[in-house]
Amino acid sequence: MRCKIIHLMLGLILVLLLSVSVTIKASVTDDGYKQCEHTVKNWASSSADSEVKDDKHALRDLLFFLHVPRTGGRTYFHCFLKKLYSNSQECPRSYDKLRFNPRKPNCRLLSTHDDYSMMSKLPKEKTSVVTILRNPIDRVFSTYEFSVEVAARFLIHPNLTSVARMAKRTRRKTSGVSTLDIWPWKYLVPWMREDLFARRDARRLRGQTHLVTNNSYDMEDILMPLHEYINDPIARDIVHNGATFQIAGLTNNSYFAEAHEVRRCVLKYHSLGEYVLEVAKKKLDDMLYVGLTENHKESATMFANIVGAQVISQHTISSSSADVAEGPEQLVSYFSELQGNNTNQTLKNVSSTDKDEIAREMLTVGKLTEAYESCISSLRNSQAERRVNSLKRIYPANFTKEARRQVSEVLIQEITSLNNLDVELYNYAQYIFTKQQAHMTQSMVYDEKLASTLSTSTYPSIYNSPYSKFVLLSITGLLFLLFVFFFVNSRRRTSKVKL
Repeated sequence: MRCKIIHLMLGLILVLLLSVSVTIKASVTDDGYKQCEHTVKNWASSSADSEVKDDKHALRDLLFFLHVPRTGGRTYFHCFLKKLYSNSQECPRSYDKLRFNPRKPNCRLLSTHDDYSMMSKLPKEKTSVVTILRNPIDRVFSTYEFSVEVAARFLIHPNLTSVARMAKRTRRKTSGVSTLDIWPWKYLVPWMREDLFARRDARRLRGQTHLVTNNSYDMEDILMPLHEYINDPIARDIVHNGATFQIAGLTNNSYFAEAHEVRRCVLKYHSLGEYVLEVAKKKLDDMLYVGLTENHKESATMFANIVGAQVISQHTISSSSADVAEGPEQLVSYFSELQGNNTNQTLKNVSSTDKDEIAREMLTVGKLTEAYESCISSLRNSQAERRVNSLKRIYPANFTKEARRQVSEVLIQEITSLNNLDVELYNYAQYIFTKQQAHMTQSMVYDEKLASTLSTSTYPSIYNSPYSKFVLLSITGLLFLLFVFFFVNSRRRTSKVKL
């Protein structure tokens, strides 16, 4: 009887200890959540307060292209922005923070993988932001594929030691920015590269030469399978919901001091992600342009009409101002130079930069669109060729649309779940995209009506158009040159008569 009482008492004590332990853990967890909620809410509130209230449809002095990886942004940079802006107008690449200097004179274009926290380094009231978003599931696939593609290029080396030596030699010879300098590839590519070398070494030890599977996303003997990739802590930290974190300014490359703690809280308590999502949505709302990778043709047309048209207009105004500023002294100097013996040499000194400036001054939205279509064709061909050559090193792995169809629906659903914030943000971007289309159409209709009105207006209004003012200015300049020409010739005749 006494033993039963003792056992009963011990049991009660054990139950009490367990309940106290659970209570303490719950209390600690509750306190942790509350602390995180407070941190995230404060950050979200401060982010909302820092917004600039202004007309978001008007292009400001500096264009910040926030390049979300694997959305087609490289195409926009080379085939749109490089046509619109000269090299001298580009801000130094901020891919490497040590090189970035937004105070560079005439800095008008910044294109970077950096997140929205970059705005803390820029004059907000003078900066317009543009970006492109992509279906989150497709973006995860593309990120995985590109990580493998770039990492596979290093398989020409016998081992990682050889790779490190080559990297040191390359850095001594060039000061350029490589893929390994750029976020997020400076994290994802070395991770994948190390994995590819490890699997290749394991195959050689086993003497394995033949592979049975034909699923490129599940070839564990050659490369990290997709299901391993998406569940790795590195992917959870950088890849999943990457667009939301980047647009909110919370990547692991952020300039915000509180970014690390906010990210830690959101990754630990997923419900707090809603605060980050709302901040990201607000950032999209305030952008000049939001494109969609899946709506490629419509996005390109919209970019040309919304962004391109305003950049072209700025060039026109700038060049007209320069013409007005060019006074009689400069014209006399120019005339004298042509009268001299160095005329041919002067014409030869016209640089390619000057030619590019002339091309930009003659640019129209239609010509910009044509140039874009021609550019993307050659760019895609070169990218496809490079990808084929890279993937040869991990044959038979080959990433195609057909190969993607072999990925199980269960895995697709897992990717969707892991990127729930990006899915919601993408849906919101589609809504913004529709609004942009409506606004662009409305603006184009208004411009057509205005042009029609001006063409049928009364005589005095003709002189108020910028084109007419330019023509009048040109005629005035020509008359001035003719005056100088006759004046110089008359002086020469007079001097001959005196002799």
